Amino acid sequence: MFWYQYVLGIAVILVSLFIIAVILLQQGHRSGINGAISGGADTFLSKTKARTMDAKLARFTKYIAILFFVLALIVNVLAIYGKK
Repeated sequence: MFWYQYVLGIAVILVSLFIIAVILLQQGHRSGINGAISGGADTFLSKTKARTMDAKLARFTKYIAILFFVLALIVNVLAIYGKK
C-alpha cells in the first residue's frame, strides 16, 4: 500500500466519526403534541432559527456529508486505478 492510501483511510474514518458526533449533537425535530400546542413554525423563536446552534449544526452537517462523499469517491477511484 502507498502512503496516500493510509492518509485517505484515516481521513475517511475521522470524518465519519466527526459526522456521527455532529448528528448526535442536534436536537430531534418532533412535531407531535408540542408542535400543536405552540403553534408549529409560526412561533417567535422559529424566526431566529438561523442563528441558533441547531441551525449551525444542521448546516455544518451538510458540509461534512459532502466532504465525506468526496473522500469516499476519491478513495474508491484510487483503489480501482491504483492497482494498475
